[in-house]
Amino acid sequence: MDNKERDYTSEFKAKVAMAALKGEKTLAELALEYGVRPQEVSQWKEQMQASATAVFSSGAGRSHRGKRSKTEAAAAHDEVDRLRVELAWLQKKARQLGLSEDELKP
Repeated sequence: MDNKERDYTSEFKAKVAMAALKGEKTLAELALEYGVRPQEVSQWKEQMQASATAVFSSGAGRSHRGKRSKTEAAAAHDEVDRLRVELAWLQKKARQLGLSEDELKP
């Protein structure tokens, strides 16, 4: 591995830190996967944990939160509507094939 100091983007550091916070892989596994030192993974994870409270305590982002929530809610409603139509269609086809609900359950 290079001994020279490398600059990583904040997006990259956040991605690695989030993977570390998930806890699905060890720091060593993540370091190998992302091509960084385990100490860097640990440091970025700690930095993310330390700064996480600032996300919820500051007023930053509050003006956009309402718009984003409405957009996300609208998208969720659209998805629910689409799934209801799909479910109705599948139930109709199952009845046409003579399948009972018990036969359809996994």
